[in-house]
Amino acid sequence: MWTTGQVVERIDWNDRLFTLKIKAELAPFIAGQFIKLSQQIDGRRVARAYSLVNAPNSDYLEVLAVVVENGQLSPYLHDLTAGDSIQITAAAAGFMTLNELPQSDDKQSDLWFLATGTAVGPFISIMETQEPWQRFKKVILVYGVREKKDLAYLDKLQALALAYPKQFTLILSVTRETVDGALDERIPDALVNGHIEEKAGAKLTPEHSQVMLCGNPGMISEAVIALKAKGMVKNLRRAPGQITMEKYW
Repeated sequence: MWTTGQVVERIDWNDRLFTLKIKAELAPFIAGQFIKLSQQIDGRRVARAYSLVNAPNSDYLEVLAVVVENGQLSPYLHDLTAGDSIQITAAAAGFMTLNELPQSDDKQSDLWFLATGTAVGPFISIMETQEPWQRFKKVILVYGVREKKDLAYLDKLQALALAYPKQFTLILSVTRETVDGALDERIPDALVNGHIEEKAGAKLTPEHSQVMLCGNPGMISEAVIALKAKGMVKNLRRAPGQITMEKYW
């Protein structure tokens, strides 16, 4: 179940938010899935799940993490540098993937990603593949953080906007400071008052939208209420819908 990886690079986005790039043997995975990182503490293994940011065809694994106050694992990860070893699961898991969404051949649906903080990771992995661009008319990422310095991978996201100018819309929401062009409110509130749809130039409808949510449980719970008010339902294998979600803790 566990294998040893080696850190080949780290990126510090701010004093708490960081990326680890890890070289390791991993079974083939689907964009949007996660692995677990771990360490031994007092004779027992402490493990936490981290979504993969990299595309499945990448030469390395990439995770986005934040130091959690009094956390058991994240401070240890934050101390890792290139050359250090880390235990990871030998296979990825999770259902935050496009193959869990209802299939359609008409390319008339829009794909909405709603993310807070480090939960933007799996959506970047998905957008690094060709599938969303081939399956959906528009791809809209709503990325919510507290401060501008918390916006990881902004250059990559802006590059995607240039690569797919007619398909991709990036909507930033920064709640604790003013950032030009960004919303200044929580994602659920911006769903209720229509600001997200206004920014996207598209409507959230059961007929033409698939919504994937990943992030803190409060955001997800409130956003789901707002989406249900628009007539959307949870997506299940036995009963396809429009809302697919993964809580980050």
